[in-house]
This record gives sequence, structure tokens and C-alpha cells, in this order.
Amino acid sequence: MIEGGPKERRSAAGGTTRKRIGVVLINLGTPEDFTYWPVRRYLKEFLSDPRVVETNPVLWWLILNGPILTVRPKKSGHAYKKIWNFELNESPLKTITREQAKAVAAAFTGEEAITVDWAMRYGKPPLAERLQALVDQGAERILLVPLYPQYSAATTATALDKAFDALRAMRRQPALRTLPPYYDSPSYIEALATSIRGHLQGLPWQPQKILASFHGLPQEYTDKGDPYKEHCMTTARLLGEALDLHKQELVVAFQSRFGRAEWLKPYADQTAAELAKGGCRNLLVVCPGFAADCVETLEEIGIALRETFLGQGGKEFSVVPCLNASPPSIRMLNSLIRQELAGWI
Repeated sequence: MIEGGPKERRSAAGGTTRKRIGVVLINLGTPEDFTYWPVRRYLKEFLSDPRVVETNPVLWWLILNGPILTVRPKKSGHAYKKIWNFELNESPLKTITREQAKAVAAAFTGEEAITVDWAMRYGKPPLAERLQALVDQGAERILLVPLYPQYSAATTATALDKAFDALRAMRRQPALRTLPPYYDSPSYIEALATSIRGHLQGLPWQPQKILASFHGLPQEYTDKGDPYKEHCMTTARLLGEALDLHKQELVVAFQSRFGRAEWLKPYADQTAAELAKGGCRNLLVVCPGFAADCVETLEEIGIALRETFLGQGGKEFSVVPCLNASPPSIRMLNSLIRQELAGWI
């Protein structure tokens, strides 16, 4: 838990003069280690979420607890090991989310009775635990900040579900607000554009194409009304305008598909291969849907997609780091959070 301001002040009569406010940054989650059993526990929690896998629960239980949790933990663990933060013995996602919370808290220092904390939807630190800790600290108002710019029921909604479930068990509930998706927020678009411009300045070559790779989603979810793809395409359009790119210079694709069902297209790996085969030699990749670097950006894009592109004839390949705890990222988060705290502070 990170203090962002002074504790509640008390008047001479003993009453409080201001109410403590909690702010919780929420990210997806990560296994506690890259070995088989920690990865298996994490995957079981993640893939058991009916918001993530919408199918017959009995059939899925058999598939999940049979072939998937037998084979996939080893494969996923190998990917995590490639990008693991061995110094702190944790995944980069956990390291970065903590850094983001500390930086956001620092932006509130000396202003209000605000405590900034962070939690994961799956794994540790668990969201219910951190919400209870804030309540125990005297927080009567809490803002939930899902770190998903584009809304999906499989990400934002399930994170909020978990928070609401925690409140169901509380005798004394705090007032609650949630940060809306910020896929089209000017501060978010500008933070992305600033990060890309800065990255380009450090490259000795110029990209022929910029590939905006978003996390994938089953096509069926979009067909049911999930606005995720629409949000992604809006982000890409606004980003292209901010960078003054022609439509053909910015390519959108979706990564991380799982299983045999059709997912949002075009697929990132196929797109990278087709770009290389079509004569693109220099490719820059940005992952606008990820607030922090993780196994999907560092391993799937930074290692696997690089190999795909270079293997099909590409020459230069680079990935723009996620916004992480960079100054543009913290300015953006600070702006969004202050907007949602209006009337509380």
C-alpha cells in the first residue's frame, strides 16, 4: 500500500475533517514463478473464469483439467522464464504495476488523504485482499482503475466483477467508482504518440510499417456485442492521426489467440510474415492495449514475432516498450484518476 497524502486529520472535537480515499490499479495477473506448478495454478484460475472462456462449463472443466493444464503450464513457463525479472524473482508485469502505483501515489503527495494501491485480477496480490486493506485503513471511498484502455468483458468486466464480489462479503462497504475505458482519451493517445516518437529517435533506421498489435479476443464475443474491437480500431485511428501517418503506414493486428475457434483478425503472426514477404524490411511494433510490458509483449512480440518477421525476409525489427511507469504514462494516469475523483477531492 502506498500513501499518497497525509492521514485523516482530526479536529479539536475529535472528528475527522476529511475522508480517506483509496485508488486501486488493477492488472491481469501473473504466476509467482515460471516453474510448472505456479504456472498451472495461475492458468487454472485464469482459464476457469467464465468471462474469459464462454463455453459449456462441464465440457470446459474436462478439457481444462485434462490436456490444457497438463501441457500448457510447461510451455507458458518456458515463455515466462525468457523474460523473468530474476533480480526481484517476479514477472515484469508485477514489477511494473508496482512502479506505476508508486509513481501515481507520488503525484498525490501532500494534496489529499489518498492511498494508492495495486492488485491483480488473477494471482497475487489478490484484489479482495487489497480492497479489505484499504477499508481497514479507513477508506470510505475507493476508485477502481482497471489498466485496460479498451473495454472487454474478458478483461475490464471480470476485474470489476471480482471487486464487487469482495464488497458482497463486507459488512461496511465503501462508496465505489470505476475508471471507464480510456481508449480514446486525448491524454492516452498523446502518451502513446510520445512514446513512439521517442523510440523512433533512438533507432538508426526508419520503419516502413508500424504494426499496432492488440491482444486478441474470440470473434464470437464481438458478435455478442463486446465493444473491444471497435475500441481497438478507434485507438489505432487516433494514434495514426496523432503521428500524422497515412492509413497504409499503420497496420492493425491481434495476437495471443488460443484454441481452434476464430479470433479477431488479422492475426499478428500472419500479418508480420505477410509484410516481410511483401517487401517490408523494417518493422516497428507497438502494443497499445497493454499498460505494462508482460509475457505477451516481451516474449510473444519481442522474441517470437521478431523471429517470424526476420525468418520471412525482414531485416530490422523493434518493439516500442509499453507505457509502463514512464513520465507520459503517469501523467496520463494522474489525469484520468483526477477526473474520476472529481467531487471527492
